[in-house]
Amino acid sequence: MTDTAYDVAGIGNAIVDIIARCDEAFLSNHGMEKGFMQLIDAKQADDLYGHIGTAVEQSGGSAANSCAGIASFGGSCAFIGRVAGDPFGKIFAHDIRAIGVEYDTPASNAGLPTARCLVLVTPDGERTMNTFLGASTQLGPGDVDGELIASAKVTYLEGYLFDKPEAKAAFHRAAKLARAAGRKVALTLSDAFCVDRHREDFLSLVRGGVDILFANETEITSLYRMENFDDAAGAVRAECEIAVLTRSEAGAVIVSGNDTIKVPATPVEKVEDATGAGDLYAAGFLHGLTSGQSLETCGKLGALAASEVISHIGARPEVSLKELARANGLLG
Repeated sequence: MTDTAYDVAGIGNAIVDIIARCDEAFLSNHGMEKGFMQLIDAKQADDLYGHIGTAVEQSGGSAANSCAGIASFGGSCAFIGRVAGDPFGKIFAHDIRAIGVEYDTPASNAGLPTARCLVLVTPDGERTMNTFLGASTQLGPGDVDGELIASAKVTYLEGYLFDKPEAKAAFHRAAKLARAAGRKVALTLSDAFCVDRHREDFLSLVRGGVDILFANETEITSLYRMENFDDAAGAVRAECEIAVLTRSEAGAVIVSGNDTIKVPATPVEKVEDATGAGDLYAAGFLHGLTSGQSLETCGKLGALAASEVISHIGARPEVSLKELARANGLLG
């Protein structure tokens, strides 16, 4: 078996986030459902960009955000995702490498620009996302480096990437390679609408190749078509080694075998921007898991990382999560 060079190898959409504040009337006027993600085309992205106010522009993408969090904890991480050879693509590549994440996926030359996500944040900190997937959709099985996957303790798959057949094939190849090497596979469901679009595919993947599942309350109840959270938690318990189910301010429930572990949310003075909360929860949990921590400590690390990222604008940590965890007695 190949030695592990990485704690986590993340596979997902390589996106530049454009984050702006707005009121709920703006969402209504533009036909958006608060708190959800919708896919848009290049023209819609340009039109919406012209209507938003002052914005923060930074590299993002769900799995990439998680990789950034793991690196901030001091973990070793690699990311696989497609950008174009345009200015946004160069910004993405520079940013993710600068924070200590290995990134070697070749830029696409097929004409589509680098993906963008216009994130609109309402006064309550909730984020509504409008995503143009661009070059990220061109990720395929050939981009999955078998040696990299075999050398990572966990391969982490982003549910948002499931919207294209080629990317879906890349997921299945990565999961197969990881399992063949005796590694773990983790999946985040990403968004309830994403679950609605790909329910059967997600269920097939969960039942046949996922060891660790991340989902929020809406996503897990949607996956199993159940109205009751406890019923959905019971259903996933039978199909996954570990399921990490987040419930916003109510904390998280971790189910594994016969164990049910409830981890409270880490309180914050004010929620500035919920963008990246789930991504950073996954980062903390996966860092804890790959460094041999108990499931409870993994959950506490996730809650701590999520609390840091929602306390400011943007989906990447602004302080060292390693030092923050040490200050809170969670890491030595």
